[in-house]
Amino acid sequence: MTTRILIADDQEDVRNGFRLILDSQPDMTVVGEAADGAEAVELARALRPDVVLADIRMPRLDGLEVTRLLAGPTAEHPVRVVVVTTFDLDDYVHTALRNGACGFLLKRSGPNLLIEGVRAAMAGDTLISPQLTVRLLRSLSAPRPAAPEPRTASADPLTAREREIALLVARGLTNAEVGAELFISPGTAKTHVANIQAKLSVRNRVGIATWAWETGLAGRV
Repeated sequence: MTTRILIADDQEDVRNGFRLILDSQPDMTVVGEAADGAEAVELARALRPDVVLADIRMPRLDGLEVTRLLAGPTAEHPVRVVVVTTFDLDDYVHTALRNGACGFLLKRSGPNLLIEGVRAAMAGDTLISPQLTVRLLRSLSAPRPAAPEPRTASADPLTAREREIALLVARGLTNAEVGAELFISPGTAKTHVANIQAKLSVRNRVGIATWAWETGLAGRV
């Protein structure tokens, strides 16, 4: 099945670059482009794309408001929105995720992460640029007044291999990078990640990484 994508960015060269990258994939096609936020909302509602790639700083409506209107709790027909921007401010990341974004990527992260971000969105996952992940999760895991009690083996639902993968997820590694690190295939890594999500009762990789930070797993190295 072909993933239909709408690109929203006020810079024509950026839109052209994204189109070349995405249209080169056999399972993706760009169905529209918007030069400002209001146009992005109008086109998304008319074209019903599978994924919208939205810049943050755009005329008329910014990408955060576009995300809220298209993917937020009040959206009549929710659309998967991946924010792709130059700006890595923490407030932008938090607001985008609260507004329903299923990804937050930096433009400098490169074409491979852009493609993987679209595929993650289609799989119901959330992909955040590795440059942001550790900083974001540290802010989500606010310090507690007292140190938590050490976790016992019985209280930890994960196997040793799953803890290893959860730690790599907390560091911001993609499935392909996890596979390369552990000498397993990306598909096997993806299966492990899905099993970890089920055991921890979390929705996505952000939930896994938050668990790793809150339990101290990610702070042990």
